[in-house]
Amino acid sequence: MKTTYNVFVISDSSGQTGTAIAKTAAAQFPEAYANITQYPFIRTKSILTGILRLAKEKQAIIFHTLVNSELSDMVTQYADENHLFSFDCIQKPIEIISKRLNESSAAVPGLVHDLNAAYFKRIDAIEFTVANDDGRHPENLAKADIVILGVSRTSKTPLSLYLANESYKVANVPIGPNLQLPQEVWDLNPKKVFGLTNSIGKLQEIRIQRMKEYGIENDTRYSNADNIKKELDYAQHLYQKIGCLCINVADKSIEETASIITESLPHVTGPQQ
Repeated sequence: MKTTYNVFVISDSSGQTGTAIAKTAAAQFPEAYANITQYPFIRTKSILTGILRLAKEKQAIIFHTLVNSELSDMVTQYADENHLFSFDCIQKPIEIISKRLNESSAAVPGLVHDLNAAYFKRIDAIEFTVANDDGRHPENLAKADIVILGVSRTSKTPLSLYLANESYKVANVPIGPNLQLPQEVWDLNPKKVFGLTNSIGKLQEIRIQRMKEYGIENDTRYSNADNIKKELDYAQHLYQKIGCLCINVADKSIEETASIITESLPHVTGPQQ
């Protein structure tokens, strides 16, 4: 069975250059499978931050072609700090040509490739998803193609970004016994709402690891098994009340969960045009 590894191509244009380089390099390792995901037209720090977090979650190798040196440096720094492998495909060539000509580059993204509707739709979906992450702007829930609910650390944000890259506008909302659920949730078509759950043991393991990263002791209410059970019981009851599909992500990859969601959407529903 082939080893599978993730590769993210992040670009402020179409991403074709970075993808070509990544595919050329990956072809030299025929016994492994490179799962290459493109993130084109990335031109803001907020969107880039969300993608980098997802890269960390999936331990992805990052190839980036960001003409904006500030964004490029942001990728490199994040990769170094989080022990990710990354390769800057454009800044070094720009630097070499700049030195040879003794002049500065135009630093304008997208001069090589024409924009098309598919790319615009995808970037629009990514921008919407980042803006409506973690319960922000509940007034926009009705505009989403997909709404994801879940207690803390059920992979709501990485899943949302994965779906956004497929051109779905996604909003995710954190839930819990002590959190106020936005009233707007009750006005949604339950068929576009998806509730995430997990096993007590798996969720406890994830939360303990998360706290270790912040230098916090393990024995807290956040990672307590009894408290996690109460949260998951609350979530299960809420999903039943809403009438939405509940997905246990304990043994599922983000790709598998995303596939379940897209296949469960009403036939008339798809990425917004």
